[in-house]
Amino acid sequence: MDRTKILVTGGAGYIGSHAVVELYNAGYQPIIVDNFSNSQESALVGIEQILGVKVPAHRIDCNDAEALRAVFAEEGKLRGVIHFAAYKAVGESMGKPLEYYQNNVGSLLTLLQVMREFGVEALVFSSSCTVYGVPDALPVTELTPTKKANSPYGATKQMCEDILRDVAAAPEASLRTILLRYFNPIGAHESALIGELPLGVPQNLIPYVTQTAAGIREQLTIHGDTYDTPDGTNIRDYVHVVDLAKAHVVAVERLLDAKGEKVDTFNVGTGRGNSVLEVVQAFERATGEKLNYKIGPPRPGDVPAIYADVTKSVQELGFSTSTSLEDSLASAWKWQQALMS
Repeated sequence: MDRTKILVTGGAGYIGSHAVVELYNAGYQPIIVDNFSNSQESALVGIEQILGVKVPAHRIDCNDAEALRAVFAEEGKLRGVIHFAAYKAVGESMGKPLEYYQNNVGSLLTLLQVMREFGVEALVFSSSCTVYGVPDALPVTELTPTKKANSPYGATKQMCEDILRDVAAAPEASLRTILLRYFNPIGAHESALIGELPLGVPQNLIPYVTQTAAGIREQLTIHGDTYDTPDGTNIRDYVHVVDLAKAHVVAVERLLDAKGEKVDTFNVGTGRGNSVLEVVQAFERATGEKLNYKIGPPRPGDVPAIYADVTKSVQELGFSTSTSLEDSLASAWKWQQALMS
C-alpha cells in the first residue's frame, strides 16, 4: 500500500519526532526535514526503534530554498506539510531577536514559495498560545484577540499566522492551512526512546525539573512568585506531547479531506491551568523524587497566566487530550532516566 507522504519540517525535534511516530501509526509516510540546530540525530534512531522502519530524513535548513526544492523533487508527490522548524524559547528570543525573525519568518516564506512551485496545498502550522500576549480573560478561545506579543518569539508566531492568512486569501491561492496554537508540551513517548532533548541549559520548565531531580542541575529556579495567581507563580496549560502529536494527525486528515475554512485555528491544550508550584508538587507525587528549588526573579517575556478553552478543538476537530499531568510528568522522568542509563 502506498502511504500518503507528509513532509515534517523540524521532524527530529521534540514535538516533530512524536508527530512523525503518530503520522506513521495513522498510515501516513512522514518525510523528515531538519538541520539539527536544535535537535540530535539520536531522535531518528529512537523513531526507527519505535516504528521498526527507517523514516526518510533530509539534513537541510528550511531557509535554503534550493535544498528544499531538491527534497520536494526527490520525494515526489507530497500531499501536505507540517511546519515545526523554528526557534522556540521565549527567553532566548529576548536576547536574539534578529535570529528569531530571520529563522522563524524566513523559513515559512521559503517553505510557502516551494510548496506553491510543487503544487502542495495543505499546511499544518505550529503556532503558539504566545500569540495571545497577556490576555484580558481566561481561558483563551480562538476568538480571543491577539495582543502585542510579550517576546520576539511570540511576535514571529503572530507574523507567520498573518502571512498564512494573507497567502490563503489571495484570489488564485490554493493553500489550505490549520494553525495549531498549542500550549506547553511536556512528557515523552511511553517507550522512553524519544523525548525532549534540550541542548545545553534547558529553557523550558520540565527538562529543568527532571535534570534537577537527576542531579544534573543543582537547583531549580522558579521565576517569580508575585504574579496575580493563587500561589504567585506562573500558570500554564501543560499538554502531553503524544496528545499534541495526535492533534497534528487529525489536522492533516481535515486538510486532506478539504473540511473547514481555508485557514482555520485551533487551541491544543488540556483546558486546565497549573501553576509552576503545582507542577513541582505533581512531579514529586508522580515520581517520589524531592526537588531542590528556590524562588528567583521574574523572567522577561513571561505571561503571568494562560490556559486554553478547547471547546472548538473538541467539537470541530474531534480532538481532546487523554493524559493527566502526573502521568505526563512520570513519562518525562522515565525519559530522563533512560538518557542516563
